[in-house]
Amino acid sequence: MPENNPQQGDDQLEHIDDILSKVTGDYNANQIQVLEGLEAVRLRPGMYVGDNGKRGLHQLFKEVLDNSVDESLAGYCTSIVVTRHLDNSLEVVDNGRGIPVDMHEKMGVSALQVVMTVLHAGGKFGGGGYKTSGGLHGVGVSCTNALSEWLLATVRRNGNIYQQRYEKGIPQTEVQIIGKAEETGTSIHWLADPTVLNEVEYDMHILRTRMRELAYLNPRTRFEIIDLQDDANNEVYHFQRGIPQLVEDLNEGKDVLHGVIFFKRIRESTEVEVALQYHDGYNQTLLAFSNNIHNPDGGTHVSGFNTALTRVVNAYAKRMNYLKEKDSNFTSDDITDGLTAVISLRLENPSYNSQDKVKLVTPEVQGLTN
Repeated sequence: MPENNPQQGDDQLEHIDDILSKVTGDYNANQIQVLEGLEAVRLRPGMYVGDNGKRGLHQLFKEVLDNSVDESLAGYCTSIVVTRHLDNSLEVVDNGRGIPVDMHEKMGVSALQVVMTVLHAGGKFGGGGYKTSGGLHGVGVSCTNALSEWLLATVRRNGNIYQQRYEKGIPQTEVQIIGKAEETGTSIHWLADPTVLNEVEYDMHILRTRMRELAYLNPRTRFEIIDLQDDANNEVYHFQRGIPQLVEDLNEGKDVLHGVIFFKRIRESTEVEVALQYHDGYNQTLLAFSNNIHNPDGGTHVSGFNTALTRVVNAYAKRMNYLKEKDSNFTSDDITDGLTAVISLRLENPSYNSQDKVKLVTPEVQGLTN
């Protein structure tokens, strides 16, 4: 019977560990890679748009659409039209002010090219172009450009029509004047790049749902979707009564207990709108938005609202003697049974947990909805 040698076993384990953990080759300055321009977006799209599949594909659409909606927030855009073309490209057209096209002093090229090709470039950093906006980091439309096989940006501004074409984020032309225009606005037309995205077929339900919710949040703006592949998807959204109308539509077919309660509060540069209505069921529906961005994971505006609603209902129940002194207070779960509510917040410099903005983390707004 062979003799057991613990030292020999330890030596073997150490040898195996060396093989598994060591990388062959030199590690020096030549191995440090620097990704320039939009290369990083194409190499790691998930860091910028969530993933390189269905979610990322539709995030490209949302980033472009949100730029147009920011023009609506700023008070300049009253019409947004989204078209799906036969080649599966998408086009978003608005009648806002139009992306600036004059020479950018620092970058030495047109401001349009800067917006479309430079990360963290945009009018959302306190330069006075926007008071509140959904765009935050200035990476949205440039990411769409980077992850597109081609993109055509057309701007109506200064009495002219300007245009520039890009392929995989790289300008193929200068910003050119191609005609005259009496109106203003921007058109972004792009084809998603299948070499970096695993999914390039749009789900029209996702597009329509996003446009519909934006129409409730922006009652002065008309949203239209045109599908050249299937005209059954063509639709116009224009809800002039805003989020109270959204709550009514969410409760359609349910036995509601009262009319929609709506209130607005403004504190300095922050504005919050809340619409709510109870029905006789137990399901809760709470939609939260900040600067037109849907926050499915909620955030500080939602936690503040839940705290305030629970406090108010408990205070009312005690005052009306529905709750006796010995009774326990209602919890937040008790209060939200059968509740349908929409929170729409507009604020400067919001903070989110990620680029896709699923959760608001700005601490100051908790007191506004509380």
